[in-house]
Amino acid sequence: MTSSQPAEGRFTVGVSRDFRDADGRNVWGDIRLSELDAAGIAWHYLPRDTRELLAPDIDGLDAVLFAGPAVTARTFDGVTRPPLLFARFGVGYDAVDLDACTRHGALVTITPDGARRPVATAALTMLLAVLHNVTAKDRLVRQGRWSEREQWMGLGLTGRRIGLLGLGNTARDLVGLLRPFDTEVIAYDPYCPPETARELGVRLADADTVMAEADAVIVMCVLTEETYHLVDSRRLALMKPSAVLLNVARGPIVDEAALIDALRAGRIRGAGLDVFESEPPGADNPLLSMDNVVLSPHSLAWTDEMSTGNGGSAVRAVLEVATGRLPRFVVNRDVIGHAYLSERLGALAADTGQHAPAGVRP
Repeated sequence: MTSSQPAEGRFTVGVSRDFRDADGRNVWGDIRLSELDAAGIAWHYLPRDTRELLAPDIDGLDAVLFAGPAVTARTFDGVTRPPLLFARFGVGYDAVDLDACTRHGALVTITPDGARRPVATAALTMLLAVLHNVTAKDRLVRQGRWSEREQWMGLGLTGRRIGLLGLGNTARDLVGLLRPFDTEVIAYDPYCPPETARELGVRLADADTVMAEADAVIVMCVLTEETYHLVDSRRLALMKPSAVLLNVARGPIVDEAALIDALRAGRIRGAGLDVFESEPPGADNPLLSMDNVVLSPHSLAWTDEMSTGNGGSAVRAVLEVATGRLPRFVVNRDVIGHAYLSERLGALAADTGQHAPAGVRP
């Protein structure tokens, strides 16, 4: 249910307009907004569908639950009372200016607990689709080319070496899904503790080694300055001609032009992409016409499981802040202790009979 405009003095949440379709329905289905109603928290959809949140969208709100819009330094221009929380529906935060949020005392949270299994399942789905040449075989049927099916023999997953670029929570979940296939997993993640990798049965290595040894390389890291074009022409040249590349993270982690060149030249077997450097890709993008490439519009993980998982996680962050508590998945940890955040969380904790969290003044 969509709440009306909030009553004076109530904790108020704005939900980004991109959740709604033209008929006013939530395109994601059940994202657990009813839990805000049950807690007596006022919420409403923001009045504008915008690519960047600005002062008219957020001023006076206590929290913002959002999916697509960017949060930038301009977001805070002219804001008299910044939100305490920007709760992102999803795990990526490359469109959020964390420094700006921290300067203004605003927490930023993501939803790794909600996205973990859906994204891991999507990665496995894409992997099997690429190895089995699903796109090419679909076209054979639709285009009346049944007699060509012998040209598209696939590869079995069992016993293959899978390379992961990134071994965070979602990649770790994928490791579990791969176990029935008796795969060997090798991963590059300079931030993963070696003991964690050992517990998972994963061999850590540098990025070049992963690219060179794997039968399938899956990009699962976050987009940062460090990972921009992590997969470039040099690293693509390290791959086996029989290997495939998948990206279920963020488009710019892969140099798309270099990938197209590698596919055209037959230097790798194929690719599976849920993300692109520019979204949506242009109609003239060569990837769209390649039979050895499986494509998805940055939505392969979009399922009812993703909706309720991400929504529930974001709503929990809102509920925690509304009672003066620090939410679990804060990505700008430096904001904790900020005077504005400390004062307001302390007041909310006092109002609801909670103890103020560490670093927050009561």
